Amino acid sequence: MERRIKIAYIGGGSKQWARTFMSDLAVSENLSGEIALYDIDMEAAARNARIGDYINRDPRTKSKFDYTLCEHLEDALKSADFVVISILPGTFNEMRSDVHAPEKYGIYQSVGDTVGPGGVLRAMRTVPIYEGFARKIKEVCPDAWVINFTNPMSICTKVLYDIFPSIKAFGCCHEVFHAQKFLTCVLKEIKGIEVQRQDIYTDACGINHFTWITEAKYQNIDLLALLPEFMDKFYEEGYYEEGDDRFAFKTDPFAYGNKVKLDMFRKYGALAAAGDRHLVEFMPNTWYLKDPETVREWQFGLTSVDFREKMQADKIAETIEMAEGRMEFPVVKSAEEAVDLMKALLGFKTVVSNVNIPNQGQMPQMPIGSIVETNCIFSNDQVKPVVSKPLPITVANLVYRNLANIEATYEGIKERDLNKIYAAFANQPLCGTLTMDQSRELFKEMCINTRKYLDEFYKL
Repeated sequence: MERRIKIAYIGGGSKQWARTFMSDLAVSENLSGEIALYDIDMEAAARNARIGDYINRDPRTKSKFDYTLCEHLEDALKSADFVVISILPGTFNEMRSDVHAPEKYGIYQSVGDTVGPGGVLRAMRTVPIYEGFARKIKEVCPDAWVINFTNPMSICTKVLYDIFPSIKAFGCCHEVFHAQKFLTCVLKEIKGIEVQRQDIYTDACGINHFTWITEAKYQNIDLLALLPEFMDKFYEEGYYEEGDDRFAFKTDPFAYGNKVKLDMFRKYGALAAAGDRHLVEFMPNTWYLKDPETVREWQFGLTSVDFREKMQADKIAETIEMAEGRMEFPVVKSAEEAVDLMKALLGFKTVVSNVNIPNQGQMPQMPIGSIVETNCIFSNDQVKPVVSKPLPITVANLVYRNLANIEATYEGIKERDLNKIYAAFANQPLCGTLTMDQSRELFKEMCINTRKYLDEFYKL
């Protein structure tokens, strides 16, 4: 039975997530309807709409959607069944300050969008935008399911629920999927058994980009018990789980050797689920991010904003080619699960996946109401969190410190209190080697660098 739905896509000019989402919708069965694209860059949204027309004519497409452009957010949200949010808060100029301004103080960041100095400044720009989104959703489509892809994931999800407590929202992140894929590689190397990541069970809990796997099994095989033997073979040389080249971290700034992940497992007895580039930003800056040489030793990369800017320029060029029909759009299923979760909410099936929602007790070690990432059951217009296994106390302490910083950052932003935001900024593990004077000067400098997006909301 075909279901006709309306999806409001906030950030509909996206150069990356939109492609993945549009393709996954196309190859899914029994869906149709409208995708309303809203973006401050209407030209980019229009290109995605034209690509949508090509997708509908592709013989591989099973579900066809009408792609419409909306200049006003209210028009996109009207009668929406789902709201997808994927935006870049600011430009690469602001991101350049987020990532690189702290380097003159010896603070390096491999991503800079979740925690650390860059994560705090990005949150300062993002929260006011999300406050507006939440109010409009409450006003126009209060019964819609809201799927967030934007970082910082925890704070974005937090503001949605804070402004609109009865909102039906969750945050999607694919980092745990990579850890599951890594565990299939462990199974293959140690037992010679090849499976898909969906074939294994993992109990994962934590906060976004700092989620931990406390149990992992394939049938009756304990996958975490295989890690010591795997480390004996591959710890020093590294092992990247994606693609055919396990040494991709030597040339790809987004790849990593999983050496940090395995080092943390050896220290704490649980497997950190995110990629190494994210994990290191939750830890003291002298451990893995002391300097570029230390980064190289731990087999991951410092992804420069120059590289990201070039990558986006390449994607824009590809998008233009696709929109003008000079390049074929690949209509294929990705490894993402957002469309599967949507179909579960529509009643087609039941799915268990890790998402970010408020803690209702599914992580007893963390405060109620804080945003945590755990397994949840999706079915028939419901998302039910699964109570996770307890984290080892040392891991729980690591998670709690970062969660407390996220909560404090949000409270300071909500109150527009720069002193409270600074206190959370100074308490970031990555800022641990700064003096008070240095941390205050860096915070001030980063605020001024991005004040184009802050002046309206803060008294700088």
